[in-house]
Amino acid sequence: MIRKILTGLVLFVLVLGLGLIILAQTRYDRTFEAPYPDIRASTDSALIARGKYLVYGPSHCAHCHSPMENIALVDQGEITPLSGGFNFELPIGTVYSPNITPDPETGIGNYTDGELARVLRYGVKKNGQALMDFMPFYDMSEYDITAIISFLRSQSPIKNERPNHEFNLLGKLVFALAIQPQGDGDVPPTPAAEPTVEYGKYLVNTVANCKGCHTQRNMATGAYTAPDLSGGAPFEYITDEGKIDFNQYFLTPNLTPDPETGRLEGWTEETFINRFRQGKLITGSPMPWGPFTRMSDLELSAIFKYLQSLPPIKNPVPLGVQQVNAE
Repeated sequence: MIRKILTGLVLFVLVLGLGLIILAQTRYDRTFEAPYPDIRASTDSALIARGKYLVYGPSHCAHCHSPMENIALVDQGEITPLSGGFNFELPIGTVYSPNITPDPETGIGNYTDGELARVLRYGVKKNGQALMDFMPFYDMSEYDITAIISFLRSQSPIKNERPNHEFNLLGKLVFALAIQPQGDGDVPPTPAAEPTVEYGKYLVNTVANCKGCHTQRNMATGAYTAPDLSGGAPFEYITDEGKIDFNQYFLTPNLTPDPETGRLEGWTEETFINRFRQGKLITGSPMPWGPFTRMSDLELSAIFKYLQSLPPIKNPVPLGVQQVNAE
């Protein structure tokens, strides 16, 4: 009897495993329907300037879409080509940031404005596949999305063929079951650009993606697993040459106003702004300090006010470089 039960369990596990493998292989590249926002790129110089500011500033597109060997230049706040190059080594495989210059063969030159807007608003690519939740621009204002697309169109095209993402079996299974379009198209009114909690919320959650890095996530699906901005998410140690040091890593600090474990405890608004003006101070830090140094005092003031308005979350996070397998 026991042998029959064990045999049955083994067969069940084998059938289940085979079923998951088949599911992963046949559904990981499934496609979705999502609207094409009625957004058109403009040649207006003010709009293009706004887009360039967002791309190289608070939205820090340059931090992921520049060649990895230019990471030191990005940290210095320099203008670098957006020809792709950052490689994300994840538990589900390797994700390669694409070329977002207007090159028609290797970049976004073969995307329509509506297709680009759909990527930003819903996280759905030209071919209908869903993206991982790395770019939280779903509630970005129509003006800002138009500005970004207008600037991207204004760049010089650079031919740089980027590899397709390489997903392992776990990654394919995650895409088959969990990864779906984001956003619902119901974009709330954008707050006025003032040093207020409301505008800070827009910057933190929609424009600068502070929430995406300073909140713990499931690294397979991207789903949040802890209270917003409470820190503790692991990030790679990146050398000035753009190499990932897999022996070291960082944990993002807790940005909530917890009096015991909050990183900003005792900071004034002036302290906060001055820290951003200093740029990168810690070698290997994944924080896009260069792009963030471009933010205005008004924006940083709004961000500080929003962070101070959050409910305090007790989450002690070790500061500085962490060693892999350290005892």
